[in-house]
Amino acid sequence: MIRITTFAGKPVAVFGLGASGIATAKALIEGGADVIASDDNAASLAAAADAGIPTADLKETNWARFAALVVAPGLPLTHPEPHWAVRQAKLAGMDVIGDLELFVRERRQQSFDVPLIAITGTNGKSTTTALIGHLLKEAGRDVQVGGNIGTAMLSLEPFAPGRHYVLECSSYQIDLAPSLDATVGVLLNITPDHLDRHGTIENYAAIKARLPAGSKGAVVGIDDSYCRAIAEELVSGAGKKPEKLIRLSTRADAKSEIGVDGSRIVTSQGNSTAEVADLDGIGSLRGLHNAENACAAAAALMLLPEPVSVQEIARGMKTFPGLAHRMEQLGRQGRTLFVNDSKATNADSAEKALTSYPGDIYWILGGKPKTGGIASLAPHFSRVAKAYLIGEASDAFAQTLDGKVPFERCETLDKAVAAAARDAAKSGGNEPVVLLSPACASFDQYRNFEVRGDAFRALVAKLPGFAPATGGAS
Repeated sequence: MIRITTFAGKPVAVFGLGASGIATAKALIEGGADVIASDDNAASLAAAADAGIPTADLKETNWARFAALVVAPGLPLTHPEPHWAVRQAKLAGMDVIGDLELFVRERRQQSFDVPLIAITGTNGKSTTTALIGHLLKEAGRDVQVGGNIGTAMLSLEPFAPGRHYVLECSSYQIDLAPSLDATVGVLLNITPDHLDRHGTIENYAAIKARLPAGSKGAVVGIDDSYCRAIAEELVSGAGKKPEKLIRLSTRADAKSEIGVDGSRIVTSQGNSTAEVADLDGIGSLRGLHNAENACAAAAALMLLPEPVSVQEIARGMKTFPGLAHRMEQLGRQGRTLFVNDSKATNADSAEKALTSYPGDIYWILGGKPKTGGIASLAPHFSRVAKAYLIGEASDAFAQTLDGKVPFERCETLDKAVAAAARDAAKSGGNEPVVLLSPACASFDQYRNFEVRGDAFRALVAKLPGFAPATGGAS
């Protein structure tokens, strides 16, 4: 745990008692703060009390007595309207902050040599975060990985000289961290997301932009108009900006310092290029979207005060296992590759999986449908040998696929896995792919996408002759 001493001896209100909220309250208490925690959910209040955290109903409290309100990232600050606790705190003139702000304040106060790499973006930030952590570990660095990727950042090991921290940061967390100052800040991309929280895409982009602007070194993708404008502002604008900026692009015609040439990650300076790593044969980094993630990871490590060498980066990428439920290569049954992409809960995410394979895809999809369905994926239907429909979306998806892609109504995942494995085994191709990429939420049949992905993994593991994957190779 990282003890938060910046509020030692001061009363602090903590609101929102999920995993990160509990970790935040404990870190403040360990650091000497006088914590009162609360939540709108009675069960969460009870769980916090059972964990030894003082709780109270803050609706009747004197807000002026608190030094700050620390809130869970999910609490609305502005849209559709401020949460009542946020409104009360601001009326009392209090700071409203989150665990990321506590982290960076404590990091400054302790004055250790503690490199912080912070990663954000609409897509790809979890893979990039995990990849950076993996590369640092493979290079022999002391590293802690957390934040929005899963482990609450204040639950990580305490600050120590030379210890590297790699944090995935959501827009919600950045919005609650006004003094965020990473050693390296990575902004991958921006597409419309979380507009119910931020109001407009412009507000969303402005919040994301704070991360690279406040960092000593920054990596910014320039393949979308919002990030391109942010990079231009960081170069020529009058506002806050990093000391060093690396722009990344997967497009051949873009002016960037790092990019993609075929399967290679290359750096560019003037008319010359130099290879950083070759992704050919690294199944966990298959696809253009993962090439973007790999570029960002390499660039971030090059910007560290003690950079990771190109040789160490190239070697580490070859052993990257990937993330569970995100283009996760489970293994093979004969020539057939099985891929768990349960995290693909909408069409945009499923598109990345479909475009990562040239064809011969046996596609398992369906669940609780999202607005728009899979109509936008029509340009990629030629890659699909056959589709296997499960869950509530079956009727709608059958209408979209009719006459374009052969399909089978399976209703449940166990039947879909058996059918897809059967048909893939009959393929004459070199590498048929059974791909779970549902383009749907899981809530009609599973509690979340992780449970759905775990179920897929268990079903595949029981197939006769199945051999699990090892390492990052395809």
